[in-house]
Amino acid sequence: MNKPLPQRPRVELAGLRRRLASMLYESLLLLGVLGLTFMVPYLVLGVVLNVAPAGWVAWLHVYLVLGAYFVWYWRRRGQTLAMQTWRLQLVRATDGRAPSVATAWLRYTLAWPSVLCFGVGLAWALVDRDRQFLHDRLAGTRIVFRPA
Repeated sequence: MNKPLPQRPRVELAGLRRRLASMLYESLLLLGVLGLTFMVPYLVLGVVLNVAPAGWVAWLHVYLVLGAYFVWYWRRRGQTLAMQTWRLQLVRATDGRAPSVATAWLRYTLAWPSVLCFGVGLAWALVDRDRQFLHDRLAGTRIVFRPA
């Protein structure tokens, strides 16, 4: 007797408005992350040691701190704190699994120019057939909606 194969749950791509709202909420949360891991050490360096690191060191620090935050959360459950609130999850486009560390770092790195170049990578979603951001398309990831 052949048993029927279990059906994979249908995955729904997250809507653009939901993803943008999540990004806005994420930016507020990141202020706290940066306050703790960036401003506090730099205040201590400035006040105690009277040292101000070079600008490129500060940017590298921001890049690494935020990268560690995003990659850790994406690898753990595919969701940052804001994504959990908006019921979004980052998955690989090929099989729906959590992205590898390399893929998560690639997506994170590609998101910087996607957002900072006047949001062109975000605007890409307006012409993309699946409404995906450019950095998701290039990294082979997508953000899906996870109903409660």
